Amino acid sequence: MRKLIMWNIITIDGYFEGDKTWDLSFHQKIWGPELEELSIKQLHSADYLVFGRVTYEGMAEYWTKEEGEVATIMNRIPKLVFSRTLKSADWNNSTLVSGNATDEIRKLKMTEGKDLFVFGSANLSETFINDDLFDEYRIGIAPVILGSGRPLFRQIPSPMNLSLISTHQLSTGGVILKYTR
Repeated sequence: MRKLIMWNIITIDGYFEGDKTWDLSFHQKIWGPELEELSIKQLHSADYLVFGRVTYEGMAEYWTKEEGEVATIMNRIPKLVFSRTLKSADWNNSTLVSGNATDEIRKLKMTEGKDLFVFGSANLSETFINDDLFDEYRIGIAPVILGSGRPLFRQIPSPMNLSLISTHQLSTGGVILKYTR
């Protein structure tokens, strides 16, 4: 059975992005050779990347212009984009899904294969959190206090108890935390 894994970077004060959509300047504070290596390893362990519309559009815009090993894998790996408003998903190896995201992911999780990773996609992640679909949370903490923005976890109806399975301190001052339900 596949696992659904959340991968996100947040600030110390819990913000997923700044005050404007796609304001991710704090990502540069955590990025370095160690996070690049982790990113490559994660991408090789995935069958699919899962996105909501906003993250999909931002990722497609960014990664189609980048070069290097991470960009090559990002542009090659199959992607599922959940949206009721997009008419097409033109980024290489993308499949547009307009049906119920929870139902589709539940079906995929029951099949054999590598893991499914949700990158970004805060709105879609809220749905998956509320429907108890995530098997693992991988959170990169950037050494930044932003002060305002959009929190990653904002509309969770009840507390969730998680178990810490690993920590990894980066030379950039960031930390990678891995939790399971």
